[in-house]
Amino acid sequence: MYVNHPMNTLDFELLPPGRERSATLPRAGLAAVLLLLIGMVQAGPQIQTWQTGNGARVLFVAAPELPMVDVRVVFDAGSARDGAQPGLAAFTAGMLTEGARDWDADTIALRMENVGASLSASADRDLAAVAIRSLTQEPALGTAVETLAGVLTAPTFPPTDLERERENALIGLRQAQEQPAKVGQKALFQQVFGTHPYASDPAGTEDAIRALTRADLQAFHQRYFTGSNAVVAIVGALDQPAAQALAERVVGGLPAGERPPALPPVADLATAAVERITFPSSQTHVLAGQPGMARGDPDYFALYLGNHILGGSGLVSLLMNEVREKRGLSYSTYSYFVPMAKPGPFLMGLQTKNAQADQARTVMIDTLKRFATEGPTEEQVSAAKKNVTGGFPLRIAENSDIIQYLAVIGFYGLPLDYLDRFTDRIQAVTAEQIRDAFARRVHPDRLAIVTVGGDAETAQVPATGDPG
Repeated sequence: MYVNHPMNTLDFELLPPGRERSATLPRAGLAAVLLLLIGMVQAGPQIQTWQTGNGARVLFVAAPELPMVDVRVVFDAGSARDGAQPGLAAFTAGMLTEGARDWDADTIALRMENVGASLSASADRDLAAVAIRSLTQEPALGTAVETLAGVLTAPTFPPTDLERERENALIGLRQAQEQPAKVGQKALFQQVFGTHPYASDPAGTEDAIRALTRADLQAFHQRYFTGSNAVVAIVGALDQPAAQALAERVVGGLPAGERPPALPPVADLATAAVERITFPSSQTHVLAGQPGMARGDPDYFALYLGNHILGGSGLVSLLMNEVREKRGLSYSTYSYFVPMAKPGPFLMGLQTKNAQADQARTVMIDTLKRFATEGPTEEQVSAAKKNVTGGFPLRIAENSDIIQYLAVIGFYGLPLDYLDRFTDRIQAVTAEQIRDAFARRVHPDRLAIVTVGGDAETAQVPATGDPG
């Protein structure tokens, strides 16, 4: 199962990246749980934290409303650690569930299916994550936890499955070459990050995937899947002693190891750059970006709320008003920050007719320039605050939402009261703070811009090979 989340396209305050849902409830039950969880969010979830014997950090929230538990283990083992082997982190994460101990992939799947539990693995640029969701009753919980511990501590990377997943990965890369949005995203990250590890796409390259060996995956797992490099997030119907025992069962078999060195700094762009990629389509994708901010950035809340006004609030955003409503240049347009361990990207984009691509790009960038210079109005700030704070409880209305937050808080070292203070921090942002933050941090004259499209004559011909 080759699972890859190549880019966190939404900030986790809006929707946690990589969200997995595997259980459903009757509507009446869901409504009752929703009310309970909203009340918990308003009061602030009580996060308990400790370390396992081998150095893993554990964050736990008791949620007794449902007889379920979510466990998410994250490691500093994303594609930024690929080095000269693009795709290694994602391939390793995906192969964890293909064999462990004396179980093959079918056995692992049946173990989880037979007790109504779910298991998932993924990797993005910063981290690799392995997660389970299970009922708390036995034998369900015991089987799910044993399976999670097995794939974390004793993966076998079976050669036959590895070759099958290699072919699947290569097929995925070829399919991505036929999708202008993905072609543009890859090119833009290369423009924005240059030689930084964030520039490389987590899915890797065809040459690199062909060259990966079982020994490479084993070495990557041995180096990065260690106790000191792990954060364990637990949400569910457990008390703290039970959660402590669970955490030890899950990661206690990992060696303590050492944390990897910090990633290098991300450099600001010195100049603007435009890359035009001809692609057989009647529409052109226009993407723009620059380095943005890291998790825990002092300007985080001003930039977050400001972007909600600029391009993060859908139909009522400034970009939508200028590009779609006033001029009809695109069905949708957007902007967002992707905060990461080091400054992730600030991204903008739209899709439009080939003949309108230059005009649409100009309108998009001019809108950013005005916002970075003038800032928002008081009315815009007030409306954005109501939108963000009013909808915030609903965004973490399920345990599967809370577990994502918990893992992010633990991995990025955010304050334990982050969720409790989130709405207050948003309410404290002023229009002047937004204007000042955008003026200092966003540089419309130094954007990397990528356009993909423009070849309408061959729009019906499937793209093959490298469209660049």
